Amino acid sequence: MRRRHDRTDRPAGAPAGARLRAALRARGTAFVAALAAVAVAVPAFVGAAGPAVADDLSNRRAAAEQRRAAADQRAADLAAAMEELDGALATAVAELAAIEAQLPQAQAALDAAVAAAQAAQREAELQAARLAAAEDEEAAIAEQIVVDDAREDEIRAAIGQMAREAYKGGRDVSGMSVMLDAESSEDFVERYGMVSTAMRTQAQVLDDLQAIVAKNKNAQARQTAVRDKVAEIKAAADEKLAEAQQAQKAAEDAKAEVERLLAEQKAKKASIESQKAEAAKQAAAVDAERQAVASELAQIIEQQRVQREREEEARRAAAAAAGQKPSTGGGGGGGGGGGGTSAQPGGARPGALFANPTAHNPIYVTSEYGMRLHPVLGYYRMHAGIDLRDRCGEPVYAGRSGTVQWARFRSGYGNQVMIDHGWVNGSSLMSSYNHMSSFRVGAGSRVEAGQLIGYAGNTGTSAACHLHFEVYVNGATQNPRSYLGI
Repeated sequence: MRRRHDRTDRPAGAPAGARLRAALRARGTAFVAALAAVAVAVPAFVGAAGPAVADDLSNRRAAAEQRRAAADQRAADLAAAMEELDGALATAVAELAAIEAQLPQAQAALDAAVAAAQAAQREAELQAARLAAAEDEEAAIAEQIVVDDAREDEIRAAIGQMAREAYKGGRDVSGMSVMLDAESSEDFVERYGMVSTAMRTQAQVLDDLQAIVAKNKNAQARQTAVRDKVAEIKAAADEKLAEAQQAQKAAEDAKAEVERLLAEQKAKKASIESQKAEAAKQAAAVDAERQAVASELAQIIEQQRVQREREEEARRAAAAAAGQKPSTGGGGGGGGGGGGTSAQPGGARPGALFANPTAHNPIYVTSEYGMRLHPVLGYYRMHAGIDLRDRCGEPVYAGRSGTVQWARFRSGYGNQVMIDHGWVNGSSLMSSYNHMSSFRVGAGSRVEAGQLIGYAGNTGTSAACHLHFEVYVNGATQNPRSYLGI
C-alpha cells in the first residue's frame, strides 16, 4: 500500500516561532520601559556612568571601582570627623557614608546586569528568527507534499482509466495483434501509430508517477529532518527565552537595589539636613571649649612665668648678698611641672618626650592632627590632637611626669585630664587625655610617666571609645606625633 503523508499532525494555532517572537516582543517592551526607569534612577552621586547599553563594560567597571574608592575614602574621612558629632546625627552620617560607598558598585552591577539582559534578549530573538525560518521551511515542504499527493492521485486515476478502457475493449494492443487485425497496409500503419502513441503516453504517465513518488518520498524525508531541526531550535529558543527572562529579572533586581540605596541616601540626607542646626551647635560648643582650655592654659603659663621670674629674682638677690655670680638656670618652673630640660620619661621612644599613653603597643593612630572636613557643616575645622586606639575601659597612662592641673568633664572633650610637665627646652609643655570613662587621679596630684591616670571611654562629643591626646607648647596645640616618636 502506498504510504501517504499525514497532513493532520501539525500543532493547532500559531507556530511556536510566532508565539516566541510575540513573547519576546512583549518582554522587550517591558525591558525598554525598565531601562528608561533605570536611566532616570541613576544618581548624580555615582557620576556619569554612561548609557546602560555601552559595550565597554570593563572601563565602566574600572570607573565604578574608582568611585567606590573615593566613597570609601569619604567614609573614612567622615569616620575620623565623627568625634564632633554624637547621638542620632553621628549614626545618620555614618550610615550615609556606608550607603554612598555601596552606590558605585550597585550601579556597576546594574550596568552589567542590563548588558547581560540585552545580550540574552538578542540571543533569544536570533533563536526565534531561526525557529520561524525552520517552521516556514517545514510549512513549504508540507504544501508541496499536498500538491504532489494531488498530482499522484490524478496520475493513478488516469492509469486506472486506461486500464479499464483496455479491459473493456478486450483487445490485445501488442504489435502482433495490430498486424493480424489490420485489413490493409494503410490500416496497419494507422493502427500501429495509434498503439505507439498510446504506449508512449502510458510510459510517460508511469514515468511521471515514479518521479512524483520519488519526489514525495524525498520531501517526506526532508520534512522529518526539518521537523527534528524545528524541535531542536525550539528547545534552544525556549532555553534562550528563559535565560533572557532570568537576565531581565537580575537587571530588575539590580535596578531595585540601586533605587533602594538612592531612597536610603535621600532619607539620610534629609535626616542630616534636619539636624544641621544641632551639628552647628555642637561644633560651636567644641570650639568654645577649646578656647576656654586655651584661656585657662594661658593663665597657668602666665602664673608660671611670673613665678619663675620671682624665683629667678630671688636667686639673683641671694647670690648678690652672698657675693656670688647670679645663676642663669631654672629647670621646672611654677605649676610644679617636674621633668627638667634633660629629663626623659620612662618607656618613651628614643628622642621622644612622651611615652605611650595607651594600652596598645605599638601606638595605633586612628585619626590624625590637622584640618579636616566637618561631615555635616561642610567646612574645614581643626582637629587639635590625634586619636589613639584605646578601647572602652582600657588603661590610659601619663605620657610624661608632671602635675595634674585638673581631672574633670569638659563639654566636647568629655572627661579630661590635663597634666602640666613644666618647662622643657625653654617652653611650657602640657598634655591632655580626653573622652575618658573615669579618672584615677585628681587636681594637684603628682604623676610619673607610665602611671595609670584613668580609663578610655566615649564621653563628650565622641562616636566611639578612643583616646584623644593633645600636646600644648606654650599653650598652643602641636602635632603629638613627633612628641610620641611615631
